[in-house]
Amino acid sequence: MTTETAADPDTGTAGGPGAGTTGTELAIGGMTCASCAARVERKLNRLDGVNATVNYATEKARVEHPTGVSVADLISVVEATGYTAEHLRPPEPKPAATGSTTGPTTAAAPTGPGPDTGAGAGAGGADGGPDPLLHRLLVSVALTVPVIVLSMVPAWQFDYWQWLCLTLTAPVVVWGGWQFHRAAWTNARHGAATMDTLISLGTVAALLWSIWALFLGGAGEPGMTHPFEFVVRADHGHGTPGIYLEVAAGVTMFLLAGRWFEARAKRRAGAALRALLELGAREVTVVRDGVERRVPAAELVVGDRFVVRPGEKVATDGRVLEGDSAVDASMLTGESVPVDVGPGATVTGATVNTSGRLLVEATRVGADTQLSRMARLVEEAQNGKAAVQRLADRISAVFVPIVILIALGTLAWWLVDGSGATAAFTAAVAVLIIACPCALGLATPTALLVGTGRGAQLGILIKGPEVLENTRRADTIVLDKTGTVTTGTMTLLAVRPAPGVDRAEVLRAAGPAEDASEHPIARAVAFAAAEEVGPLAPVTDFRNLPGLGVRAGVGGHTVLVGRPRLLADHGVDLPGELSRAAADAETGGRTAIAVARDGVALGVLEIADAIKPTSAEAIARLRDLGLRPILLTGDNRTVAEAVARKVGIDPADGGVIAEVLPEEKVEVIRRLRDEGRTVAMVGDGVNDAAALATADLGLAMGTGTDAAMEAGDITLVRGDLRAAADAVRLSRSTLFTIRTNLFWAFAYNTAAIPLAAAGLLNPMIAGAAMALSSLSVVANSLRLRAFRAAA
Repeated sequence: MTTETAADPDTGTAGGPGAGTTGTELAIGGMTCASCAARVERKLNRLDGVNATVNYATEKARVEHPTGVSVADLISVVEATGYTAEHLRPPEPKPAATGSTTGPTTAAAPTGPGPDTGAGAGAGGADGGPDPLLHRLLVSVALTVPVIVLSMVPAWQFDYWQWLCLTLTAPVVVWGGWQFHRAAWTNARHGAATMDTLISLGTVAALLWSIWALFLGGAGEPGMTHPFEFVVRADHGHGTPGIYLEVAAGVTMFLLAGRWFEARAKRRAGAALRALLELGAREVTVVRDGVERRVPAAELVVGDRFVVRPGEKVATDGRVLEGDSAVDASMLTGESVPVDVGPGATVTGATVNTSGRLLVEATRVGADTQLSRMARLVEEAQNGKAAVQRLADRISAVFVPIVILIALGTLAWWLVDGSGATAAFTAAVAVLIIACPCALGLATPTALLVGTGRGAQLGILIKGPEVLENTRRADTIVLDKTGTVTTGTMTLLAVRPAPGVDRAEVLRAAGPAEDASEHPIARAVAFAAAEEVGPLAPVTDFRNLPGLGVRAGVGGHTVLVGRPRLLADHGVDLPGELSRAAADAETGGRTAIAVARDGVALGVLEIADAIKPTSAEAIARLRDLGLRPILLTGDNRTVAEAVARKVGIDPADGGVIAEVLPEEKVEVIRRLRDEGRTVAMVGDGVNDAAALATADLGLAMGTGTDAAMEAGDITLVRGDLRAAADAVRLSRSTLFTIRTNLFWAFAYNTAAIPLAAAGLLNPMIAGAAMALSSLSVVANSLRLRAFRAAA
């Protein structure tokens, strides 16, 4: 299990003996496109032992590095690359001998800027937030619209209109587009080129060309007219040079609009994580020394007792000491029906107490709570990259230099062809503007932001983008029986009284005797008896008979409760009706418990690990998704096959693997994989953790153990197997969205660059199309917000 080591306050390095690899998260400022992210990532990964992932959409870097490489070293590399970096949270040391963690960390809950905060966004950070961008956009729109109108409608072009357009265009290009120019200059100083380079080159070139044409080329003469055309026309070196003020201003305006809509969309995409982080209670009524007092929830420590009144949020994870109520956990699990709780029940922080007053003992606080762990899982998933996105990143890293070469080649081709400088310049600028690879950089991160955020709202936590590929390929799903398909709790299902004996009499005899035992079956009988007939009578001369049952004195009578064999060993015969009831129970996969008093059989109790009411429906949904269900259990085959048949799994078709020891579950998963299957597994216990980690896709029930949840690829916060089907559907939908985004982003650039080079795109139209391509990718990703769990 991972342990947290204190970080050096000056360097940020994790100390302590045995520390190996440390995980650090940085907020990166100044990134404006996927090329920026790829560049920062490449520079970080050149450090020995460093493995960095930089995400353009979340504006964060997740860095795994040796403890000998300090956070200060990482920040220095980022700053030397031309960007800013801020340490978001303490590092998380990992043992040197292993490459992964298997237990929960004690790192603080996510504290730095979230994916929607705009921290460091845009060039230098100050211009990237939605509000500063909106200010620049509104001013640019007010100045640009008259330029575009005058340039596109010759009838409105009065004497010296071109000089008015220059006066309006200059501040748009210089001030409105300053973030593009500043970023381009910063990158140029470090020998790099990004999409800002293309934008800056294109708009500045259009402005400078227009200034030359106006002052030296004759375009500034009164009476000059300028028709707007969608395509480039050759001038063969004759006539007055054209001016491109509408291109310079229009492209800047469209790209500013694109950046602003992108920033807003990213804020909306990260809204689910932000809402998750804000769910927790701010204050709590704590009971100390018998006195109730209101304190900040952050001051709670394990063992504190606190009060939760109706309508209040539970401040942290805990165990109910007093009171009965119903708790609404819908904000964490997506389950709309409140859960009844009473003494001994566990409650989760951020859930809402709907009715009675509860006294709760804190069992987890701070970063150890389920809410904090959920937020951490979601944030880490959003910071990751799918394999298909890494291909896009590699392309983006070399894309801009290639585009610049294509633009220069286009310029040369049109000049050599004799089409004239104006036509050559127009085609080259169109290439620069249309080719910005921004959509490629947004394709995966925005879909991940929305998909994982929506999953968190539905109680589905996807650990990383690589998980999505495995959900698409999975063809077999192995289901642990206890706690997954069944409730995991032994339950009294039926009471079969002997002739002339009523149900209450059987329970009044069996309940007290079983209450003195700690066996799960005994606890089920005692609980049911107390619920149905009230307080249980005291017992005397209690004796536990291992493997058979118990014997005790209850109200002056000798009571036997246990296997039918126990009664036979004590000379008690079961009547025919009770013998048949016991046999039927065993055949149906239930445990038969016989009850006798003073040598006379009173009845038979049927005990079983009850099947969850939604399991059959969930398995049908998994089949519809193309997954073959297999029930895996350590129980005997009769019980396993009975459960399988009730939930729609055919034992005759190899759908049941029973009598498996915990350590043998891993071998079962390996054997299925060796048969060529891609295996998903759903489990909840400590004994499932290794199998979950071995499976191609591990789905851990959130009602289970920490070990299972840490080993799984997806955590299902709800204890409902239907969430497994929803998780597969959501993962596949998110992966489909990513692939769709990347396809259209690649197709856009593949088709648009030749059109621009051929002179079939006016540069201003190219600018608008480039901005719209990024917006279309973000809009497509936002459709995942409408994903609904199956009813």
